[in-house]
Amino acid sequence: MQAPQATHKQIRTMVRDHETYSKPKIEHSMELSPEPPPEDSIARVARPSFLQPVLHFASWLNNCIVPPVCMSCHSRLDTHDALCPDCWNGIGFIQQPVCDRLGIPLPFDAGPKAVSAAATANPPDFDRARSVAHYAGTMRRLIHDKKYRDRHEGRQLLARLLTSAGQELITETDIIIPVPLAWSRLLSRRYNQSAELARLLSSATNLPFEPHLLYRRRRTRPQVGLTLAQRRENVVGAFAVSARGKAKIRGQRVLLIDDVLTSGSTVNACARTLKRSGAASVDVLTLAIATGHAVAPA
Repeated sequence: MQAPQATHKQIRTMVRDHETYSKPKIEHSMELSPEPPPEDSIARVARPSFLQPVLHFASWLNNCIVPPVCMSCHSRLDTHDALCPDCWNGIGFIQQPVCDRLGIPLPFDAGPKAVSAAATANPPDFDRARSVAHYAGTMRRLIHDKKYRDRHEGRQLLARLLTSAGQELITETDIIIPVPLAWSRLLSRRYNQSAELARLLSSATNLPFEPHLLYRRRRTRPQVGLTLAQRRENVVGAFAVSARGKAKIRGQRVLLIDDVLTSGSTVNACARTLKRSGAASVDVLTLAIATGHAVAPA
């Protein structure tokens, strides 16, 4: 199922719309102030206007030094942290209806909380999963660039997409926890992409971000190239909750963040560990899900 074709102007509008999500609405009082505000407060409000030319020049200089380009194909754009129309249309967004447990697309709408045959035959240890897009096309390239090529641009856009895709889960979440990396792999990659996504999601939603409660007690082999049985065996006993974490997790609704949901072995192992430590529920939110369908155009 492909996303509708979008023009560059429409993409900028979509991104601006994403930014409005989860920002609290401020109710302004209709009562008039009994006296005018002090002069120094008026000066503080007006002062930023004098900085506008400086800020515009700084932005122009930044664009000259680091020209804005598409996050995927690197073609020139007029703004940073964006995609060109072709690459945006190359994202196979997950659309309703989806399986309530696995988050995979369903062939037809069977009503609210419909469950797929796959979830019925092999129920996951987590409660629900949602993803932004299929693991194909543009989304696959973006994740690989971020994960293996140390590319950090576009994090804000990816976080906004993650926030939009996870609205249903976010409203029923108490704390956000990323899938942890082994310390040796963290040293080689220099950062945990799941933790970075979780941090940005926490900033957008004001939900607590707890990156140290769940940790890997041992390094595991890369899951790429392993069979389903090998993947499950690979992560058995790989995760643990810290002593401090058990007290904080008990009774909490956890939102687990990862970049890709493939076989589900890793997030299932994490969910089992969290629930054994007292978590009330564990939902999963990822950028992509491997459905086996190349839904995005090449």
